[in-house]
Amino acid sequence: MDRATADYMGMLATVMNALALADTMRLEGMTARVMSAIGIEQVVEPYVRPKALQYLEEGKVVVFAAGTGNPFFTTDTAAALRAAEMGCDALFKGTSVDGVYDADPKKKKDAKRFETVSYDRVLADNLKVMDASAVALCRDNGIPIVVFSIREKGNLARVLAGKGVQTIVQEEG
Repeated sequence: MDRATADYMGMLATVMNALALADTMRLEGMTARVMSAIGIEQVVEPYVRPKALQYLEEGKVVVFAAGTGNPFFTTDTAAALRAAEMGCDALFKGTSVDGVYDADPKKKKDAKRFETVSYDRVLADNLKVMDASAVALCRDNGIPIVVFSIREKGNLARVLAGKGVQTIVQEEG
């Protein structure tokens, strides 16, 4: 399949996921708005930075969908871009492992998890946290990346409360 076509299909899938997430939040009593980087106004709002900031100021949750709206950019890069645009204090990366390791813990049993690790080490050692563009964008904007397992029930709430297992990617020091 053509890479650009596949990427657009992936962007559309993120819109479906965002709608499901927003509806789940609604059922839990939250107000969420889905904003898409690709135009499908009959389904979700277009991403407009000032409007997203307004929603956040009003205490609403903004769910960003469709990546950057461009093929060849990952959802990691889109998350870092939106975090920078929104002035976020951190970017939370839910994944299948409980942090950043010095080697793939699924392949190497003695892999060691970092409590904290620098952006530069992640990039230099190709630690596969996120794509290099996303890590560099977070580094350049001083946005820590909190990496945790999303597969463990309730783990996001624990991490947000400062009690979960995680790795924080940030400046050295």
